[in-house]
Amino acid sequence: MEAATVTDFQLARAAAAGDQSAFEALYQQHHRKVYSLCLRMLANQTDAEDVTQEVFVQVYRKISTFQGESAFTTWLYRLTVNSVLMYLRKKRRRQWEQPADDEVLQSLAEESALPRQHEISIIDRIALEQAIAQLPTGYRTVLVLHDVEGFEHEEIGQMLGITAGTSKSQLHKARMRMRKLLLAKRRVTQPVPTKACAF
Repeated sequence: MEAATVTDFQLARAAAAGDQSAFEALYQQHHRKVYSLCLRMLANQTDAEDVTQEVFVQVYRKISTFQGESAFTTWLYRLTVNSVLMYLRKKRRRQWEQPADDEVLQSLAEESALPRQHEISIIDRIALEQAIAQLPTGYRTVLVLHDVEGFEHEEIGQMLGITAGTSKSQLHKARMRMRKLLLAKRRVTQPVPTKACAF
């Protein structure tokens, strides 16, 4: 883990000095994770691709501001989250009212980074992704960063400009909302029991 961080720092320093191959190496190492985060937050494949491209434009412009005080991924994810939130503000839409389409859900199911994904069925994973997509943006952001990407509350606070306590509170509310959404979906999909018929 530390070796990867050192490598990222060295690549960032080289990229800031104008080394195009170093920037390309950073892109190759991190663009899938950035796209995955954008896709989870936006629940739309085209939007996620657009924002991912914008993120790396911002990385190219701002790479010299990365001083190595935190992990490169923390700095990169802060840029990503800010880019997503700016994109949402520009579009003035509420993502939790727009569930992901079948193509996006299939992509998420195939590339899901949810913890212990190998222990749950594809149906359950799709249900989880649908529930995540219905969360309000703030809840969804904290849930994805903490439960999916594995960041600590202090890191999330740095990314979002909130306190660690606010991050914990939003995560708790997000999990409660997720539980309600999943329980409601389970009730809808489970067949209504019928009385046994005597023949």
